[in-house]
Amino acid sequence: MASFVSLDSLSGTTSADAMRQALGASGCQSSSCGSSGGPGDMPADLWARIKDHPCYSEEAHHYFARMHVAVAPACNIQCNYCNRKYDCANESRPGVVSEKLTPDQAFRKVVTVANEVPQLSVLGIAGPGDALYDWRKTKATFELVAREIPDIKLCISTNGLALPDHVDELVDMNIDHVTITINMIDPMIGTKIYPWIFYDHKRWTGLVASQILHERQMLGLEMLAERGILVKVNSVMIPGINDEHLKEVNAAVKARGAFLHNIMPLISDPAHGTHFGLTGQRGPKHAELMALQEACAGGANLMRHCRQCRADAVGLLGEDRGQEFTLDQIPEEVAYDPSVRTTYREVVARERQDHVAAKQEATAVLDETDSAARILIAVATRGGGRVNQHFGHAKEFQVYEASASGVRFIGHRKVEDAYCEGGFGEDATLDSVLKTLEGVDTVLCAKIGDCPQGQLKSAGITATDAFAFEYIETAISACYADRYGRPVQAQVA
Repeated sequence: MASFVSLDSLSGTTSADAMRQALGASGCQSSSCGSSGGPGDMPADLWARIKDHPCYSEEAHHYFARMHVAVAPACNIQCNYCNRKYDCANESRPGVVSEKLTPDQAFRKVVTVANEVPQLSVLGIAGPGDALYDWRKTKATFELVAREIPDIKLCISTNGLALPDHVDELVDMNIDHVTITINMIDPMIGTKIYPWIFYDHKRWTGLVASQILHERQMLGLEMLAERGILVKVNSVMIPGINDEHLKEVNAAVKARGAFLHNIMPLISDPAHGTHFGLTGQRGPKHAELMALQEACAGGANLMRHCRQCRADAVGLLGEDRGQEFTLDQIPEEVAYDPSVRTTYREVVARERQDHVAAKQEATAVLDETDSAARILIAVATRGGGRVNQHFGHAKEFQVYEASASGVRFIGHRKVEDAYCEGGFGEDATLDSVLKTLEGVDTVLCAKIGDCPQGQLKSAGITATDAFAFEYIETAISACYADRYGRPVQAQVA
């Protein structure tokens, strides 16, 4: 396998010349360096639209970053799981921001981030209210950014109530990725989720409100699909309210042309001040969420790598560098330099070719195993599709299912308290990690100390740094083969 350029080293401020030097020094051993073929299960033109979008492609989220700008604070519905809070830098969930921006301020922030975060490929507006209800500010922001950075992908997230009124404008502005939050197709269930909506200059409540919202969401989805705009549907899984019903939602949105369905766990904590948090409505367990996702197999394609981002998130999925780009740190005058982002894409194109080869190698290794075992393997990673993070520094783990038939991404799990604080392991915080790793058989990481490794072993979890810096699929396949061995005929051959 070719030597690799560390994508970690490119995550901060750097120069295009430095990246080109690293790329040249590593040598390119791929016969198609710089090209980017699409996966075999979708047309090339569709792959071209999603290959650099971290939310619409699980593969892309290893390499590319998104940013949200909080320019749309007004909202036209109230959800029982939402509380649009400000100045909450330590909370990572939708609707939360540290500062609201004007379109001009947002423009300066986007240019600053584009110059310093080479992974940036997508600009989204997800509130903290509704991007389409606050359309004037959303539109002004996109117009400013598109003129300066024409290659950046523009995305909208919306509850769908105002969507049908703006579809034609979305087409005119070349916005071809839209996310709609749809939590029900049965208005009776909607009454348990939405206290009120504001539509046609009037506030509506109860069953009528849910009926209006449902009809507008379905109409908007159909209109977007007819115009070729890619739609991701978000659904919040609320145990006892819509968990079983989301199977019907999955089928309904697929029938209307949704590209992806993202079933997210309810975030419920009294400290957040939401209705569900204050009334004790629990969120789903990892096993419950996974079971629902498996039950939806065969319906709309499922997104499993969502991080339920803040409305001012910046960086790769799973990280948030937003506090590095607050208004007081952004210059008054900005000028966009495309060279860093351009060169980063050259690096990623080469890395992706190597990654494809690694996945093929992993498949070949698993083909030689002969076991019915299916195990969950958690990976500590900082991006780039590699096992490249210290166990004690992991704030989340990516979870894969390994079997003789292949390596399959299942989802990610957040860690409430990282094991290492200031470089030292704290026994008290390992309990949080163990809870996160419920049901996991093996943990792969770049480094782990003897103490946490021993404690994980006592809990029935194998942890190893033997596959540090390998591609995730290569590491998992080798780990699985080592555990379950190869059949006799493969060993003789």
